[in-house]
Amino acid sequence: MTEILYMKDIESNYIREFDANVVERGFDYVVLDRTAFYPLGGGQPSDTGRLEWPGGKAEVREVTKKEGIRHHLVQNPELVPDKVKGVVDWDKRYGHMRMHTAQHIVSGVVYDLWKARTVGNQLYHDRSRIDFAPVKFTDEMVSELESKTNEILATGAKVEIETMRRDILMRDVDAQRANLDLLPKSVQELRVVKIAQFDTCPCAGTHVRSLSEIGKIKVVKRENKGKDRERITYELI
Repeated sequence: MTEILYMKDIESNYIREFDANVVERGFDYVVLDRTAFYPLGGGQPSDTGRLEWPGGKAEVREVTKKEGIRHHLVQNPELVPDKVKGVVDWDKRYGHMRMHTAQHIVSGVVYDLWKARTVGNQLYHDRSRIDFAPVKFTDEMVSELESKTNEILATGAKVEIETMRRDILMRDVDAQRANLDLLPKSVQELRVVKIAQFDTCPCAGTHVRSLSEIGKIKVVKRENKGKDRERITYELI
C-alpha cells in the first residue's frame, strides 16, 4: 500500500516535494511507497510533476489508482532508480485545491436553496462544472447562487480535514446534502472535510486552508443536461 501523504490533515495538502522508494515498475509507470501526487478520480484530475534523482529526472504525466497508485511517466520506468524525490506541479495542484474547495460551497448553496443534489462534477485548475438535479435554473437563480456563494467565500472560513466514524457523522449532517447515502455502507471510517458551519462532507480530494484563498466564483455557462438536470460551469475571479 502506498502511503498517501495529503490525506492526513489540511496542512498535508500543501506538500510539494517528498522522498520515496520505488516498489514496482510497469510498462509506463512506477509505484512508490509514499506519494503526495493526487490520482485521477472523484471528478478531480490527477496531479502532474516529476520524479528526480541525482543526474536525472522523469516527467509524471498522469497518476491513476489501480492496484496501487501508479505514476505514469513520459520516460522509461526502467531508467528510474530505487530512491527518488517527487515534485508536484504546484500551480496546477493549487488550482485544483481552490476549485475543489469552492465546489463544496457551490454544491451546498444549491442544495440549501433548491434541494438539488450534486449528481456529477469535473474540476480543472482554471474552471469547473457541476451537474445538479432536480433543478431548472433561471437567470435570477444563477445570480442568487453567485451572490450567496461569494458571501460565504468572503468569510474566509477555515477548512479542516479529519477522520470520523460514519455513525457519528450521520448524526451531524444531512445525508443527502453530503451525499453520504451514496457511499457503500461497508465504509465506516471517513475522511471528512469541514468548512466552519457551511459544509461537512466526506471527500478524498485536495483543499485549501481557508476560503480566503479562493476569491470569488463567476458562473460562465449553464446547460440543460436532460430532464430536471442542469450543468453549471464556473471560474474563479
